[in-house]
Amino acid sequence: MGKHLAFLLAAVVTGLAMTGTAASEVTYRDHVRPLWENRCATCHGAESPYLGDFEEDEARYEAELKGPRMDTYADLIFFVAWPDTGALMRRLDDGSNTADGKPGNMYEHLGETEAERQRNLAIFKTWVGEEAWTMKRPRDITREELERFRLAY
Repeated sequence: MGKHLAFLLAAVVTGLAMTGTAASEVTYRDHVRPLWENRCATCHGAESPYLGDFEEDEARYEAELKGPRMDTYADLIFFVAWPDTGALMRRLDDGSNTADGKPGNMYEHLGETEAERQRNLAIFKTWVGEEAWTMKRPRDITREELERFRLAY
């Protein structure tokens, strides 16, 4: 009876661990998109310009409170993985990954309080992959580093 009980207990613990892992996976659809819609869409939504257009008339778009468009998974990945590698991370980082400790220019928009900003930053970091969160620019990133991105849809 002892072996059966031990086997059953091991199966239950393994099942719970696997359920916890699956449940804790941060996805674009379930976690990032709702957060993005709540905190970022006003300035980076479908009415915003694509990056090239934004860069051609940056002053105008900033006056209109519009940043580069990021309203789809593909558009957001552009600023995470490629071709503008690290742009999202550099702007959302709380300063803990920078030499001067200064947060990115969009960190303040992650929430009304520091606790809320930290919770929302954690969602983005988990989605990107803690080991993939980088301040590097595209020219400085290696293939191995690009392969660390999680970015589950």
